[in-house]
Amino acid sequence: MNKIYLSIGLCLILLTGCAEKPSADSPAPAPQVEVVTVTTQTILDEPEFIGQTEAFRPVEIRSQVSGIIKKVFFTEGRNIKQGSQLYLIDPVPFKAIYLSSKAKVAEAQVRLDLARQDLARVLPLLKQQAVSKKNVDDAQAEVRGAKAALESAQNDLIKAKFDLDNTIITAPVNGRIGRSHFYEGRLISAQETLLATIDQLDPMYVNVSVPESYLLRRRRELAENKVERPDIFQLRGVMTFMDGSVYPHEGVLDFADVALRPETGTLQGRFVFPNPEGAFAPGQSYFYPGQFVKVRIKGYTRAEAILIPQRAVQQGPSGSFVYVVDKKNKAELRAIRASMWRGKEWLIEEGLRPGERVVVEGFFRILPGAKVDPVPHEKEGSIRIK
Repeated sequence: MNKIYLSIGLCLILLTGCAEKPSADSPAPAPQVEVVTVTTQTILDEPEFIGQTEAFRPVEIRSQVSGIIKKVFFTEGRNIKQGSQLYLIDPVPFKAIYLSSKAKVAEAQVRLDLARQDLARVLPLLKQQAVSKKNVDDAQAEVRGAKAALESAQNDLIKAKFDLDNTIITAPVNGRIGRSHFYEGRLISAQETLLATIDQLDPMYVNVSVPESYLLRRRRELAENKVERPDIFQLRGVMTFMDGSVYPHEGVLDFADVALRPETGTLQGRFVFPNPEGAFAPGQSYFYPGQFVKVRIKGYTRAEAILIPQRAVQQGPSGSFVYVVDKKNKAELRAIRASMWRGKEWLIEEGLRPGERVVVEGFFRILPGAKVDPVPHEKEGSIRIK
């Protein structure tokens, strides 16, 4: 009897094992992937370019007269006020010329007074036929010559006074003065010798170079009404320094060049930024002329823009691509053109349409043409229209 029970138990065990063994022909479950649904929205289109700062007014200091520098009044690298004395050119020879010119004016004035007196005497005598017409003509010519001599002497006096006054060189603007290229005892030439430079730091310019390719693409987008913008000189700029800090004041575009630079294929634009700290002592202002910065341009808006998470975009030998899940839940490899980042998302220019589902997570589980089990992306969710 025990042998019978043992045989029955072994049969039950074998039957159970056979029932639990899966069939070799049963299909494997479709891999699960997370997807987002593509929709369109209106976004701010804010391109960013490299720029370089420039002083609002870099003023060159040159002497109007040639001479020897007698004194330098300023301290290099400091802020100075308009009208502050900078250099003294030896005034002695210029003062002598001025006094001599002044004396020549007085001499010419005396000559003119005598000529007028002589003319006044001969005119009545001509009516009495006591003098000839030639005597009157000579007197009139003497008056005209004396007038011309006086005017010439007065002009020489003006020039002499101008030269004497310009032996003191003053600052034409408020700003920060750089190094002096010449010091006491040096002979300088009028209008040729650069003595120093004053940089006016409030406001400040930032020059940006915009590639021709961007200009052509932007023109096409504006023509197709994909992008809108205000008047070009209402565009604003946000400046970021190379350490990542953002300048607290916005700038305004105030100049766009009229021609591309052939050596770089770029068009130069210029933003003007307020710099209230430009009058502070050196080392306390935010930025200096010559710095490289990034300028983000504000004012453009893009309609019907498509944004997808950055992790959804893959890179292959032929460029960027994504996996799209079709209506039959099959994965399709789709080439796209992604133009720029916006936060943690890519702006897609070509390759996707609203309503399509894009794979965000689970790429390693799928192959092109394979069936998948799509579920909504838990963290990001679907892209919504504003």
